[in-house]
Amino acid sequence: MNAHSERLSVIGPAGAIEVLRDEPAADVAARGTAVIAHPHPLFGGTMDNKVVQTLARAFVQTGWRAIRFNFRGVGATEGQHDEGRGEAQDLLAVVAALAPQGPLALAGFSFGAFVASRALEALWAGRPAESLVLVGTAASRFPVATLPAQVHERTLVVHGEQDDTVPLASVMDWARPQSLPVTVVPGGGHFFHGQLPLLKSLVVRHLR
Repeated sequence: MNAHSERLSVIGPAGAIEVLRDEPAADVAARGTAVIAHPHPLFGGTMDNKVVQTLARAFVQTGWRAIRFNFRGVGATEGQHDEGRGEAQDLLAVVAALAPQGPLALAGFSFGAFVASRALEALWAGRPAESLVLVGTAASRFPVATLPAQVHERTLVVHGEQDDTVPLASVMDWARPQSLPVTVVPGGGHFFHGQLPLLKSLVVRHLR
């Protein structure tokens, strides 16, 4: 958990959702709220995942309020795993409760990137995101949504060159028809071991 995280609970479609909120420093101009989705719950994914925490720190550093939350069935969040369908509803419930208005950013890691893409799709007509960050996008395992062309220039897709959980080729196959750039971290694995500072710097650079 980050040093000053505030623990909250909101009500979602399957019951209580456990949330952590991090605020930017008082001397940093506030830019909006970023909601960040964690990796696969059935393989140990939680809102305390190191990549998710790294994303939160990057958003906070650049003036965004960062919201992390546990998907249904994880930690103190009620409900059972729903293969991404219910998890997208969980994300939308967090947005409705904690970011009902103002600039919105979405981010996700692995399974969370898939869920974030589905939430973006659901929100787009009425609440387009100001920024989107997808890391280790699980394109080989889940039907990641095609992104609206209007969000491409505000999107950062980061993938490890040597990711053995989600092959880089599968992400390129997803991105190619969209002409969507992918930032490849040389030698990077799925969890970016030893490269989290680089990942954070890439996200900070994108957000700035």
